[in-house]
Amino acid sequence: MQPLFDLISIGDLIDIVLVTTMVYTAVVWIRRTQAAFVAIGLFVLAGVYVLAEALDLRLTTAIFRGFFAISVVIIVVLFQEELRQLFERLGVWSVRRGRRAGPPRSLPADILVETLTDLARDHIGALIVLPGRQPVVRHVRGGLALDGLLTAPLLKSIFDPHSPGHDGAVIVEGDRVARFAAHLPLSTDFAALAGVGTRHSAALGLAEVTDALCLVASEERGQVSVARNGRLRRLTDPVELTAEIAGFLQDTRLGGDERRSFLRPLVREHWVEKVASLVFVSALWYAVVPGSRPVQRTYPVEVHVSNLRPDLVLDDVTPPEITVTLSGLRREFLLFNPRLLRVNVDARRATVGKKTLQVADRDVRYPKALALENVDPASVRISVRRAPKPSEPSPPASPAPVS
Repeated sequence: MQPLFDLISIGDLIDIVLVTTMVYTAVVWIRRTQAAFVAIGLFVLAGVYVLAEALDLRLTTAIFRGFFAISVVIIVVLFQEELRQLFERLGVWSVRRGRRAGPPRSLPADILVETLTDLARDHIGALIVLPGRQPVVRHVRGGLALDGLLTAPLLKSIFDPHSPGHDGAVIVEGDRVARFAAHLPLSTDFAALAGVGTRHSAALGLAEVTDALCLVASEERGQVSVARNGRLRRLTDPVELTAEIAGFLQDTRLGGDERRSFLRPLVREHWVEKVASLVFVSALWYAVVPGSRPVQRTYPVEVHVSNLRPDLVLDDVTPPEITVTLSGLRREFLLFNPRLLRVNVDARRATVGKKTLQVADRDVRYPKALALENVDPASVRISVRRAPKPSEPSPPASPAPVS
Protein backbone atom coordinates (compact mmCIF):
# COMPACT_ATOMS: atom_id res chain seq x y z
CA MET A 1 0.00 0.00 0.00
CA GLN A 2 1.28 3.45 -0.87
CA PRO A 3 2.46 5.44 2.20
CA LEU A 4 0.14 8.23 3.28
CA PHE A 5 2.85 10.91 3.12
CA ASP A 6 3.27 10.10 -0.59
CA LEU A 7 -0.42 10.78 -1.20
CA ILE A 8 -0.79 14.09 0.66
CA SER A 9 0.60 17.49 -0.29
CA ILE A 10 0.62 20.99 1.21
CA GLY A 11 -2.48 21.84 -0.80
CA ASP A 12 -4.22 18.75 0.60
CA LEU A 13 -3.36 19.84 4.16
CA ILE A 14 -4.85 23.29 3.53
CA ASP A 15 -7.90 21.62 1.99
CA ILE A 16 -8.35 19.39 5.06
CA VAL A 17 -7.98 22.34 7.47
CA LEU A 18 -10.55 24.46 5.62
CA VAL A 19 -13.13 21.67 5.38
CA THR A 20 -12.50 20.71 9.03
CA THR A 21 -13.21 24.31 10.04
CA MET A 22 -16.49 24.28 8.11
CA VAL A 23 -17.55 20.92 9.55
CA TYR A 24 -16.64 22.01 13.09
CA THR A 25 -18.60 25.24 12.67
CA ALA A 26 -21.60 23.30 11.38
CA VAL A 27 -21.43 20.84 14.31
CA VAL A 28 -21.26 23.60 16.93
CA TRP A 29 -23.99 25.56 15.18
CA ILE A 30 -26.32 22.56 14.96
CA ARG A 31 -25.75 21.75 18.65
CA ARG A 32 -26.98 25.23 19.55
CA THR A 33 -30.20 24.89 17.55
CA GLN A 34 -33.26 22.68 17.81
CA ALA A 35 -32.20 20.93 14.59
CA ALA A 36 -29.60 18.81 16.37
CA PHE A 37 -31.78 15.70 16.48
CA VAL A 38 -32.59 16.05 12.79
CA ALA A 39 -28.87 16.15 11.99
CA ILE A 40 -28.26 13.10 14.19
CA GLY A 41 -30.98 11.25 12.31
CA LEU A 42 -29.34 12.05 8.97
CA PHE A 43 -25.98 10.81 10.27
CA VAL A 44 -27.63 7.57 11.44
CA LEU A 45 -29.08 7.04 7.96
CA ALA A 46 -25.64 7.68 6.46
CA GLY A 47 -24.15 5.08 8.82
CA VAL A 48 -26.78 2.52 7.78
CA TYR A 49 -25.95 3.24 4.14
CA VAL A 50 -22.22 2.69 4.72
CA LEU A 51 -22.96 -0.57 6.55
CA ALA A 52 -25.23 -1.72 3.71
CA GLU A 53 -22.45 -0.99 1.21
CA ALA A 54 -19.97 -2.99 3.29
CA LEU A 55 -22.35 -5.97 3.47
CA ASP A 56 -23.29 -5.69 -0.23
CA LEU A 57 -27.01 -5.27 0.51
CA ARG A 58 -28.00 -4.24 -2.98
CA LEU A 59 -31.66 -3.39 -2.48
CA THR A 60 -30.91 -1.32 0.62
CA THR A 61 -28.08 0.58 -1.06
CA ALA A 62 -30.24 1.25 -4.13
CA ILE A 63 -32.96 2.80 -1.94
CA PHE A 64 -30.45 4.90 0.00
CA ARG A 65 -28.76 6.12 -3.18
CA GLY A 66 -32.08 7.50 -4.35
CA PHE A 67 -32.58 9.14 -0.96
CA PHE A 68 -29.16 10.76 -0.88
CA ALA A 69 -29.56 11.93 -4.48
CA ILE A 70 -32.10 14.49 -3.21
CA SER A 71 -30.32 15.06 0.10
CA VAL A 72 -29.42 18.64 -0.82
CA VAL A 73 -33.10 19.54 -1.19
CA ILE A 74 -33.92 17.76 2.07
CA ILE A 75 -31.18 19.61 3.95
CA VAL A 76 -32.35 22.99 2.59
CA VAL A 77 -35.94 22.27 3.66
CA LEU A 78 -35.03 20.98 7.13
CA PHE A 79 -32.38 23.59 7.93
CA GLN A 80 -33.73 26.60 6.07
CA GLU A 81 -33.85 28.78 9.19
CA GLU A 82 -30.37 27.69 10.33
CA LEU A 83 -28.92 28.27 6.84
CA ARG A 84 -30.49 31.73 6.72
CA GLN A 85 -28.91 32.58 10.07
CA LEU A 86 -25.55 31.30 8.86
CA PHE A 87 -25.67 33.41 5.70
CA GLU A 88 -26.70 36.45 7.75
CA ARG A 89 -23.70 35.97 10.04
CA LEU A 90 -21.35 35.58 7.10
CA GLY A 91 -22.76 38.74 5.54
CA VAL A 92 -22.45 40.74 8.75
CA TRP A 93 -18.90 39.42 9.33
CA SER A 94 -17.79 40.38 5.81
CA VAL A 95 -19.23 43.90 6.13
CA ARG A 96 -17.69 44.43 9.58
CA ARG A 97 -14.29 43.21 8.38
CA GLY A 98 -14.22 46.04 5.87
CA ARG A 99 -14.86 48.70 8.51
CA ARG A 100 -12.20 50.41 10.52
CA ALA A 101 -12.05 50.00 14.27
CA GLY A 102 -14.17 52.48 16.14
CA PRO A 103 -14.72 53.52 19.73
CA PRO A 104 -16.75 51.37 22.13
CA ARG A 105 -20.50 51.68 21.92
CA SER A 106 -21.87 54.34 24.19
CA LEU A 107 -24.20 52.30 26.37
CA PRO A 108 -24.91 53.46 29.91
CA ALA A 109 -24.77 50.01 31.52
CA ASP A 110 -25.28 51.46 35.00
CA ILE A 111 -28.76 52.64 33.98
CA LEU A 112 -29.69 49.15 32.83
CA VAL A 113 -28.33 47.51 35.97
CA GLU A 114 -30.10 49.97 38.25
CA THR A 115 -33.42 49.74 36.38
CA LEU A 116 -33.50 45.95 36.12
CA THR A 117 -32.51 45.53 39.76
CA ASP A 118 -35.30 47.87 40.89
CA LEU A 119 -37.88 46.22 38.63
CA ALA A 120 -36.94 42.74 39.81
CA ARG A 121 -37.10 43.82 43.45
CA ASP A 122 -40.57 45.23 42.88
CA HIS A 123 -41.62 42.09 40.94
CA ILE A 124 -42.27 44.01 37.75
CA GLY A 125 -41.57 42.08 34.56
CA ALA A 126 -39.24 43.57 31.92
CA LEU A 127 -37.45 42.44 28.77
CA ILE A 128 -34.61 44.50 27.30
CA VAL A 129 -32.71 43.55 24.13
CA LEU A 130 -29.18 44.74 23.33
CA PRO A 131 -28.49 43.88 19.65
CA GLY A 132 -25.04 42.54 18.82
CA ARG A 133 -23.27 42.45 15.49
CA GLN A 134 -26.21 40.72 13.80
CA PRO A 135 -29.40 42.57 12.90
CA VAL A 136 -32.49 41.64 14.90
CA VAL A 137 -35.03 43.44 12.71
CA ARG A 138 -36.06 40.26 10.85
CA HIS A 139 -36.95 38.50 14.10
CA VAL A 140 -38.79 41.37 15.80
CA ARG A 141 -42.50 41.81 15.18
CA GLY A 142 -44.67 44.78 16.00
CA GLY A 143 -43.71 47.42 18.50
CA LEU A 144 -43.48 51.18 18.26
CA ALA A 145 -40.49 53.28 17.23
CA LEU A 146 -39.33 55.61 20.00
CA ASP A 147 -35.70 56.74 19.58
CA GLY A 148 -35.65 58.17 23.09
CA LEU A 149 -32.69 58.76 25.37
CA LEU A 150 -32.04 55.75 27.61
CA THR A 151 -32.93 56.71 31.18
CA ALA A 152 -34.21 54.82 34.21
CA PRO A 153 -37.52 56.77 34.38
CA LEU A 154 -38.22 56.05 30.71
CA LEU A 155 -37.64 52.29 31.13
CA LYS A 156 -39.71 52.14 34.32
CA SER A 157 -42.57 53.99 32.66
CA ILE A 158 -42.53 51.58 29.71
CA PHE A 159 -42.60 48.48 31.96
CA ASP A 160 -45.16 49.91 34.37
CA PRO A 161 -47.96 47.31 34.64
CA HIS A 162 -50.49 50.00 33.65
CA SER A 163 -48.57 50.85 30.46
CA PRO A 164 -50.00 49.32 27.23
CA GLY A 165 -46.52 48.24 26.11
CA HIS A 166 -45.25 46.68 29.34
CA ASP A 167 -45.60 43.09 28.03
CA GLY A 168 -43.36 43.67 25.02
CA ALA A 169 -39.60 43.99 24.64
CA VAL A 170 -37.52 47.14 24.54
CA ILE A 171 -34.79 47.36 21.87
CA VAL A 172 -31.82 49.44 23.04
CA GLU A 173 -29.27 50.69 20.51
CA GLY A 174 -26.38 52.55 22.07
CA ASP A 175 -27.80 55.12 24.47
CA ARG A 176 -31.18 55.21 22.73
CA VAL A 177 -34.39 53.24 23.20
CA ALA A 178 -35.08 52.43 19.55
CA ARG A 179 -38.32 50.49 19.98
CA PHE A 180 -40.68 49.25 22.68
CA ALA A 181 -43.64 46.84 22.93
CA ALA A 182 -41.88 44.58 20.41
CA HIS A 183 -42.60 40.86 20.09
CA LEU A 184 -39.78 38.33 19.87
CA PRO A 185 -39.72 34.71 18.61
CA LEU A 186 -40.43 32.13 21.32
CA SER A 187 -37.97 29.35 22.10
CA THR A 188 -38.95 25.69 22.02
CA ASP A 189 -36.19 24.56 24.35
CA PHE A 190 -38.60 23.35 27.01
CA ALA A 191 -35.83 21.94 29.23
CA ALA A 192 -34.24 25.38 29.62
CA LEU A 193 -37.64 27.07 30.04
CA ALA A 194 -38.87 24.88 32.88
CA GLY A 195 -40.50 27.04 35.54
CA VAL A 196 -40.17 30.37 33.68
CA GLY A 197 -42.60 32.55 31.78
CA THR A 198 -43.16 33.96 28.33
CA ARG A 199 -40.61 36.76 28.72
CA HIS A 200 -37.83 34.21 29.31
CA SER A 201 -39.05 32.18 26.33
CA ALA A 202 -38.93 35.27 24.11
CA ALA A 203 -35.47 36.24 25.39
CA LEU A 204 -34.07 32.76 24.74
CA GLY A 205 -35.82 32.59 21.37
CA LEU A 206 -34.03 35.71 20.12
CA ALA A 207 -30.72 34.60 21.68
CA GLU A 208 -30.96 31.34 19.72
CA VAL A 209 -31.14 33.05 16.34
CA THR A 210 -28.94 36.13 16.90
CA ASP A 211 -25.98 37.19 19.02
CA ALA A 212 -28.09 39.73 20.97
CA LEU A 213 -28.01 39.99 24.77
CA CYS A 214 -31.51 39.74 26.27
CA LEU A 215 -32.07 40.92 29.85
CA VAL A 216 -35.14 39.72 31.74
CA ALA A 217 -36.62 40.85 35.06
CA SER A 218 -38.88 38.13 36.47
CA GLU A 219 -42.27 39.25 37.67
CA GLU A 220 -42.81 36.14 39.80
CA ARG A 221 -39.36 35.35 41.24
CA GLY A 222 -37.94 38.85 41.44
CA GLN A 223 -34.72 37.76 39.72
CA VAL A 224 -32.76 38.97 36.72
CA SER A 225 -31.81 36.53 33.95
CA VAL A 226 -29.75 36.88 30.79
CA ALA A 227 -30.09 35.02 27.49
CA ARG A 228 -27.16 34.89 25.11
CA ASN A 229 -25.78 32.47 22.53
CA GLY A 230 -28.76 30.16 22.93
CA ARG A 231 -28.44 29.86 26.71
CA LEU A 232 -30.58 31.22 29.54
CA ARG A 233 -28.93 31.93 32.88
CA ARG A 234 -30.16 33.43 36.15
CA LEU A 235 -28.05 36.04 37.89
CA THR A 236 -27.63 36.42 41.62
CA ASP A 237 -26.65 40.07 42.10
CA PRO A 238 -26.16 43.39 40.24
CA VAL A 239 -22.39 42.84 40.07
CA GLU A 240 -22.92 39.76 37.93
CA LEU A 241 -25.32 41.68 35.69
CA THR A 242 -22.75 44.46 35.25
CA ALA A 243 -20.13 41.88 34.26
CA GLU A 244 -22.49 40.30 31.72
CA ILE A 245 -23.19 43.64 30.03
CA ALA A 246 -19.51 44.62 30.06
CA GLY A 247 -18.50 41.29 28.57
CA PHE A 248 -21.15 41.60 25.88
CA LEU A 249 -19.96 45.08 24.91
CA GLN A 250 -16.36 43.86 24.86
CA ASP A 251 -17.21 40.97 22.57
CA THR A 252 -19.28 43.07 20.15
CA ARG A 253 -16.73 45.89 19.92
CA LEU A 254 -15.13 46.35 16.50
CA GLY A 255 -11.41 45.95 15.86
CA GLY A 256 -8.77 43.90 17.68
CA ASP A 257 -11.01 43.02 20.63
CA GLU A 258 -13.48 41.39 18.26
CA ARG A 259 -10.79 39.27 16.68
CA ARG A 260 -9.50 38.16 20.07
CA SER A 261 -12.99 37.32 21.32
CA PHE A 262 -13.52 35.28 18.16
CA LEU A 263 -10.21 33.43 18.28
CA ARG A 264 -10.23 32.70 22.02
CA PRO A 265 -13.16 30.24 22.01
CA LEU A 266 -12.00 28.89 18.64
CA VAL A 267 -8.70 27.83 20.19
CA ARG A 268 -9.70 26.89 23.74
CA GLU A 269 -13.19 25.36 23.54
CA HIS A 270 -14.97 22.33 22.03
CA TRP A 271 -11.95 20.05 21.73
CA VAL A 272 -14.08 16.93 21.30
CA GLU A 273 -15.92 18.47 18.34
CA LYS A 274 -12.63 19.65 16.82
CA VAL A 275 -10.96 16.23 17.01
CA ALA A 276 -14.09 14.49 15.71
CA SER A 277 -14.33 16.94 12.80
CA LEU A 278 -10.66 16.44 11.93
CA VAL A 279 -10.97 12.64 11.99
CA PHE A 280 -14.14 12.74 9.88
CA VAL A 281 -12.69 15.11 7.28
CA SER A 282 -9.42 13.16 7.10
CA ALA A 283 -11.31 9.94 6.42
CA LEU A 284 -13.49 11.74 3.88
CA TRP A 285 -10.40 13.17 2.18
CA TYR A 286 -8.80 9.74 2.00
CA ALA A 287 -11.98 8.32 0.46
CA VAL A 288 -12.55 11.14 -2.02
CA VAL A 289 -9.12 12.41 -3.10
CA PRO A 290 -6.82 9.37 -3.22
CA GLY A 291 -9.98 7.29 -3.45
CA SER A 292 -10.81 8.77 -6.85
CA ARG A 293 -7.74 7.17 -8.42
CA PRO A 294 -8.21 3.89 -10.32
CA VAL A 295 -6.52 0.81 -8.86
CA GLN A 296 -6.47 -2.95 -9.42
CA ARG A 297 -6.63 -5.61 -6.73
CA THR A 298 -6.20 -9.39 -7.00
CA TYR A 299 -7.87 -11.86 -4.64
CA PRO A 300 -7.77 -15.66 -4.30
CA VAL A 301 -11.26 -17.13 -4.55
CA GLU A 302 -12.37 -20.71 -3.87
CA VAL A 303 -14.00 -22.48 -6.79
CA HIS A 304 -17.51 -23.86 -6.24
CA VAL A 305 -19.18 -26.32 -8.60
CA SER A 306 -22.93 -26.05 -9.12
CA ASN A 307 -25.70 -27.79 -11.07
CA LEU A 308 -24.05 -31.21 -10.93
CA ARG A 309 -26.48 -34.01 -11.81
CA PRO A 310 -27.88 -35.91 -8.79
CA ASP A 311 -26.44 -39.24 -10.03
CA LEU A 312 -22.87 -37.86 -10.08
CA VAL A 313 -20.40 -37.16 -7.32
CA LEU A 314 -17.62 -34.59 -7.45
CA ASP A 315 -14.23 -36.02 -6.51
CA ASP A 316 -11.80 -33.20 -7.17
CA VAL A 317 -11.45 -29.64 -8.46
CA THR A 318 -8.10 -28.51 -9.88
CA PRO A 319 -7.12 -25.88 -8.95
CA PRO A 320 -9.32 -25.43 -5.85
CA GLU A 321 -8.72 -21.64 -5.96
CA ILE A 322 -8.32 -19.14 -8.76
CA THR A 323 -7.24 -15.51 -8.66
CA VAL A 324 -9.69 -12.77 -9.59
CA THR A 325 -8.45 -9.29 -10.54
CA LEU A 326 -10.85 -6.39 -10.05
CA SER A 327 -10.44 -2.73 -10.97
CA GLY A 328 -12.19 0.42 -9.79
CA LEU A 329 -11.76 3.59 -7.79
CA ARG A 330 -9.72 3.27 -4.64
CA ARG A 331 -12.66 4.32 -2.44
CA GLU A 332 -14.73 1.40 -3.75
CA PHE A 333 -12.23 -0.96 -2.10
CA LEU A 334 -12.29 0.78 1.32
CA LEU A 335 -15.35 -1.11 2.56
CA PHE A 336 -15.00 -4.05 0.19
CA ASN A 337 -15.09 -7.48 1.84
CA PRO A 338 -13.17 -10.09 -0.23
CA ARG A 339 -15.22 -12.85 1.41
CA LEU A 340 -18.17 -11.71 -0.69
CA LEU A 341 -16.36 -12.83 -3.86
CA ARG A 342 -17.62 -16.12 -5.21
CA VAL A 343 -16.85 -18.29 -8.26
CA ASN A 344 -19.54 -20.77 -9.35
CA VAL A 345 -18.79 -22.91 -12.41
CA ASP A 346 -21.68 -24.64 -14.14
CA ALA A 347 -21.30 -28.46 -14.30
CA ARG A 348 -24.71 -29.39 -15.63
CA ARG A 349 -23.12 -30.97 -18.75
CA ALA A 350 -20.47 -32.87 -16.83
CA THR A 351 -20.22 -36.67 -17.27
CA VAL A 352 -18.28 -39.41 -15.52
CA GLY A 353 -14.54 -38.82 -15.71
CA LYS A 354 -12.52 -35.63 -15.95
CA LYS A 355 -13.78 -32.53 -17.62
CA THR A 356 -12.44 -29.05 -18.16
CA LEU A 357 -14.86 -26.19 -17.37
CA GLN A 358 -14.34 -22.64 -18.51
CA VAL A 359 -14.75 -19.85 -15.95
CA ALA A 360 -16.86 -17.16 -17.62
CA ASP A 361 -17.39 -13.63 -16.33
CA ARG A 362 -20.94 -14.53 -15.36
CA ASP A 363 -19.56 -17.23 -13.05
CA VAL A 364 -17.82 -14.63 -10.87
CA ARG A 365 -19.87 -12.74 -8.31
CA TYR A 366 -18.40 -9.33 -7.40
CA PRO A 367 -19.68 -5.79 -6.56
CA LYS A 368 -21.16 -4.03 -9.58
CA ALA A 369 -19.20 -0.87 -8.74
CA LEU A 370 -16.02 -2.76 -9.71
CA ALA A 371 -14.93 -4.21 -13.04
CA LEU A 372 -13.63 -7.71 -13.63
CA GLU A 373 -10.24 -7.53 -15.32
CA ASN A 374 -8.89 -11.06 -15.27
CA VAL A 375 -9.48 -14.60 -14.03
CA ASP A 376 -6.45 -16.85 -13.67
CA PRO A 377 -6.63 -19.63 -14.65
CA ALA A 378 -9.59 -19.24 -17.00
CA SER A 379 -10.58 -22.88 -16.62
CA VAL A 380 -10.71 -25.60 -13.96
CA ARG A 381 -10.60 -29.36 -14.26
CA ILE A 382 -13.09 -31.45 -12.32
CA SER A 383 -13.13 -35.20 -11.64
CA VAL A 384 -16.59 -36.77 -11.50
CA ARG A 385 -17.73 -40.32 -10.77
CA ARG A 386 -21.11 -41.96 -10.67
CA ALA A 387 -22.91 -41.85 -7.36
CA PRO A 388 -23.10 -45.32 -5.68
CA LYS A 389 -26.41 -47.04 -5.31
CA PRO A 390 -27.84 -47.22 -1.77
CA SER A 391 -26.63 -50.85 -1.37
CA GLU A 392 -23.11 -50.15 -2.56
CA PRO A 393 -20.37 -48.89 -0.20
CA SER A 394 -19.15 -45.43 -1.04
CA PRO A 395 -15.42 -45.30 -1.98
CA PRO A 396 -13.32 -42.70 -0.20
CA ALA A 397 -13.06 -39.37 -1.96
CA SER A 398 -11.13 -36.19 -1.36
CA PRO A 399 -13.32 -33.32 -0.13
CA ALA A 400 -14.24 -30.65 -2.65
CA PRO A 401 -16.54 -27.65 -2.36
CA VAL A 402 -19.96 -28.27 -3.80
CA SER A 403 -22.79 -25.78 -3.99
